[in-house]
Amino acid sequence: MKINGNEIRPGNVIEHQGGLWVAVKTMAVKPGKGGAFNQVELKNLIDGTKLNERFRSAETVERVRLEQKDFTFLYEQGDMLVFMDGASYEQLELQKDFVGERSAFLQDGMTVTVNMYDDRPIGVTLPAQVTLEIVEADPVVKGQTAASSYKPAVLENGVRVMVPPFISSGEKIVVDTEELAYIRRAD
Repeated sequence: MKINGNEIRPGNVIEHQGGLWVAVKTMAVKPGKGGAFNQVELKNLIDGTKLNERFRSAETVERVRLEQKDFTFLYEQGDMLVFMDGASYEQLELQKDFVGERSAFLQDGMTVTVNMYDDRPIGVTLPAQVTLEIVEADPVVKGQTAASSYKPAVLENGVRVMVPPFISSGEKIVVDTEELAYIRRAD
């Protein structure tokens, strides 16, 4: 589907210079002299490189629709992660590097969304929040009551997060998988 350069919005995936790019930021610019244009910050979906590009309203770009499929995480085998399509029971193996540092949050049976383009995976979206147990937390330092005083803690998956002083070892907390940050105590 072709769209004009001034119609590109953040989150749109476009085909540009022979690659797939997602628009991260867009800004409409109207200089005093010359025509208006859309300043777009693009991120390559395959290798993660960034690019700043100007698109005039007369230019057209190909907007790409990604297919999103739900997969269930099965297990980790070496540096490969194995997922299963819930509908067809097909298995999909992805490199651990493909998922990145968030792969530590994968749990058995967790449902993830895989973005596909021409039946090729180009991105994995984890649930926004996961519940994990704290295995190690520093004790509270008495008198340390400054505003928003957080202390480091280690989760059961080995990831370090900052938690409020009232959280201790053995408690379950809800963690944001995007920001790698504490949200709240688990119910």
